[in-house]
Amino acid sequence: MKIAIIGIGGVGGYYGGKLATHYGDHNDVEVTFIARGEHLKEIQKKGLKLITNEGTFIAKPDKTTDNPANCGIFDLVLFCVKSYDLDHGAKLLYENISEKTVVISLLNGVDNHDRLISVLPNAHILNGCVYISAYIEKPGTVRKVSGSCKLFFGDEYGKFDDRFKIDQIFIDATIKAEYRKDINDIVWEKYVFISPLASVTAFQSKTFGEIMDDAESKKLLEGLLKEVELVGRAQGVNLPKNICQRSLDKISLFPYDTKSSMQVDFEKNRKTEIETFTGYIVKTAKDYGLEAPLHEMIYRSLLNSVHP
Repeated sequence: MKIAIIGIGGVGGYYGGKLATHYGDHNDVEVTFIARGEHLKEIQKKGLKLITNEGTFIAKPDKTTDNPANCGIFDLVLFCVKSYDLDHGAKLLYENISEKTVVISLLNGVDNHDRLISVLPNAHILNGCVYISAYIEKPGTVRKVSGSCKLFFGDEYGKFDDRFKIDQIFIDATIKAEYRKDINDIVWEKYVFISPLASVTAFQSKTFGEIMDDAESKKLLEGLLKEVELVGRAQGVNLPKNICQRSLDKISLFPYDTKSSMQVDFEKNRKTEIETFTGYIVKTAKDYGLEAPLHEMIYRSLLNSVHP
């Protein structure tokens, strides 16, 4: 079996690292990392250093490359790139995909399944999401900070019938994975939690704790949560009745100084996932004839700030 992980950041580094560590001595399994830049060079030289609360590991994949053209057909691909790199990544892997390839999207956003199908129509595209906080500490090193590390994946259309093989691949590598037929609802439940946080923390340059401690900031967050919930329900997503309060409860469990990844990207003047979070709600609300004034206000403000 040939497994590829594209995007060796926090998410790809953790799950790819677990897979490469476990299957490193398996002659019948080949693990390929698709990365770029200095991160790629360090992994090629020394392997990927993965720091977790379970210990520190050096993961050495069979191959690490920025050009998979000569890697052949992959059986399983985990997409862990940033949402703005999804289309480019899918095109990069076009020649490595066949009708037998299983592709699992693990990046932020709720429309990744459809975006992947538009570029890779022959593959089995499965939706997914993860609950983990991890990041590239320096080139060649990924640190896992927090989170249950639970990985959810599934086929919302019920056409995939080979889940048990994928289940076993994850289980053997000590990855906590769960196949769900209601994967669209699961992905949206995470999105309702993470999208408003990304918007408000980037807009106000405040940490999770600062947002929750300030009455006006918390009120803004609650308004954003309601707008995201409204858009989700308009699309037929089966969200829990108390999804907004559940999301607030989750936020309160994070360390006070926690920042969203989009907030950090804005602070460092890097490319951001604003279209995946704020922009998606603005556009989709309009498509459904809904009002999302708070998202529109933040979207305009962030676009007018320093943003590559």
